[in-house]
Amino acid sequence: MTTEPDIDFSSLPQVDQAARPPHQRRPRFDGDVSELPDRACWALQQLLTRRYLSSETEPDVYSWVLEYRNQLSVRLSELDLILRVVEGVFDNGGVAFIEQARYDSARGVKLLRREPLGTYDSILALHLAQMMRASGDQAVLISRDEMHGLFSGVLNDIDRDTVTFTARIDAAIARLASLEILRKSRDDEDSYTISPVITAVMTASVITELQQQFELLLRGGAPQEAQDEEDRTDDADD
Repeated sequence: MTTEPDIDFSSLPQVDQAARPPHQRRPRFDGDVSELPDRACWALQQLLTRRYLSSETEPDVYSWVLEYRNQLSVRLSELDLILRVVEGVFDNGGVAFIEQARYDSARGVKLLRREPLGTYDSILALHLAQMMRASGDQAVLISRDEMHGLFSGVLNDIDRDTVTFTARIDAAIARLASLEILRKSRDDEDSYTISPVITAVMTASVITELQQQFELLLRGGAPQEAQDEEDRTDDADD
């Protein structure tokens, strides 16, 4: 009777558990010559059209950004854009967004042309970011009246009447709610929670710039969009 020799399992080749089978990519349309997988292309499209991607609201797309992060960073850098990923914003991940690279160029073209936040939108976002940071990233509940109170020291020359001033602040609240930076409370329609995503997208340079805008309003300066509106009115009168 013969016995089989013992097998030395340590000598067997290791199997890469993370390895993926070769990807057989099919063109999505006639003329599609991209070398990126479909998911990377879709993630790139979302990054270019959204202010940010959240692991909380778009877990699939956010995971694709992480998976193809290096390739996406290269494609974006060719357009003078920078991919930012901030982890730990939520329990299941963070947020991803892109920024315009800033450098002196005689021929560079700014491609990131999203609808800008207005002055009141930006200043409200500034205050919300400061409140969120002060809370240690704990949940913050704020009412509509409290947000109006954040502008109580503003004495600019354009919004002299209360109705216009109030309307601009309400519009800023609605704008930030549409971006899911403010989330309406289920118990009170005039109360909101501040999304922790704001601490990720409000970088130090952005906060510094917005603080300067707010100080201008406190000194009686005019917000840019309000000044533009008055200029158009003056031109029409002429």
